[in-house]
Amino acid sequence: MHFSRLLAALLMAWLAGPAQAALFSDDEARRAILDLRQRLERVQEQTQSREDAGRSLLTLQNQIEALRAELARLRGENEELARSVADLQRTQKDLLQGLDERLRKFEPVKVTVDGREFMAEPAEKREFEAALGIFRKGEFAAAQGAFVEFLGRHAQSGYAASAHFWLGNARYATRDYKEAVQNFRTLLAQAPDHLRAPEAVLSIANCQIELKDLRGARKTLEELIKAYPQSEAAAAAKERLARLK
Repeated sequence: MHFSRLLAALLMAWLAGPAQAALFSDDEARRAILDLRQRLERVQEQTQSREDAGRSLLTLQNQIEALRAELARLRGENEELARSVADLQRTQKDLLQGLDERLRKFEPVKVTVDGREFMAEPAEKREFEAALGIFRKGEFAAAQGAFVEFLGRHAQSGYAASAHFWLGNARYATRDYKEAVQNFRTLLAQAPDHLRAPEAVLSIANCQIELKDLRGARKTLEELIKAYPQSEAAAAAKERLARLK
């Protein structure tokens, strides 16, 4: 703006008349005007460059702010995604753990009963223990029903021999001696080396005594002493055999 006023003043002085024109020759005036014009153009170019630079800087700042906002948004989404993944992993872990626990309820388990080790289904184990619990409470009639149902469902079970032993005892307690004898004999036929086999033979003899089959009882006691000589049942058999004679 300063150079524009200066240029205008020089032009007015050149046009003012002889008195003022004497200050400058025509060539000098033209050179001065051209020089001033060039300076003015340079100033205008510099000003325009500064303005363009300012606009570019503002645009760049706006772009930086936009990028910062986008970065913040992406970070937020990433954190939310990380939380979702963590929640999903926890849910998956809980589901797998729950599934594993449910499956374990149906998987066979290793059990040891009367010195015999075998694999049994969880339901099978629960049913046998429930029937035995009824017997131990002295509810012999109910125990008979529970063991009969158990053997009906699990005839080939590793519990079968023990189930026949306890069913025989429940029947003996209710004076069903003939059926008791059948249960004890079934145990001996299935597992002659069973831990309770000597007791089963002694129980057969007891049932025979109750049935007044003393000859049969003596024979059974003799067989017990011969088959299981070191057992406690054999010692009891010797005492009873002495009384029967």
